[in-house]
Amino acid sequence: MKELLKIDEFKPFQAGKVVEGEVLGVKKGTLFVSLGRFKIGRIYGAEFYKNKEKFEKLKPGDKILVKIEKIDDEDGYVELSISEATKVLNFQALKEKKEKKEVFEVKILGANRGGLLTKIGEIPAFLPVSQLLPEHYPKVENGDKNKILKRLKKFVGKTLTVRVLNFLSNKQVILTEVSKESFVPKVEEKEAEVLGITSYGILVKVGDKEGVIPKNLGLENVKIGDKIKVKVNITGEKVDIFPSP
Repeated sequence: MKELLKIDEFKPFQAGKVVEGEVLGVKKGTLFVSLGRFKIGRIYGAEFYKNKEKFEKLKPGDKILVKIEKIDDEDGYVELSISEATKVLNFQALKEKKEKKEVFEVKILGANRGGLLTKIGEIPAFLPVSQLLPEHYPKVENGDKNKILKRLKKFVGKTLTVRVLNFLSNKQVILTEVSKESFVPKVEEKEAEVLGITSYGILVKVGDKEGVIPKNLGLENVKIGDKIKVKVNITGEKVDIFPSP
């Protein structure tokens, strides 16, 4: 996917595309980004202040992914959004999950008479009553909708195993529930940065996630700032990090 996001300097820019840009700097509430071939983009206004803390950590030369909102704004810049870029990429990742029939876990956040509500990242998702497993289907005499809703509310706060069934035009994801036996945790080997050393373990950062490796698993000689190999066990929204042998 990353190769597709690189800027092709000989093709015209298109609104709606997600591309990789290079940070030039921040000035007066605006983040300026080089898009190659003499094109400069900017993130400003509400979009800037919504992501201000994130932008304060960026340095000139850093690479970031942005979505092109407008080719030429009133000052001749390309108007960009980092929030919308994240949404587009998350949605693309969900499409890949659907194609691979990948199984994962979600935490139920709400319920209505039609089913259960959740989110995958920032993308709203819906698990219809008809897509629940038989043991979770709310069997109610006479199909009383209020009784159905009452039973569905019992799932709020619980974790269910699902896969992507379909998408709605408003970019809501439709899910279907599958049995827990279908769920296999995904373990990946990655590089982590040591952020801190405490009495109970080593605090590390892997990508945008942080975790603690218990001290009894080794790593007695690491220092803050060290890069170490770890294995990341991703189970739904839970992330376990442990040393890679």
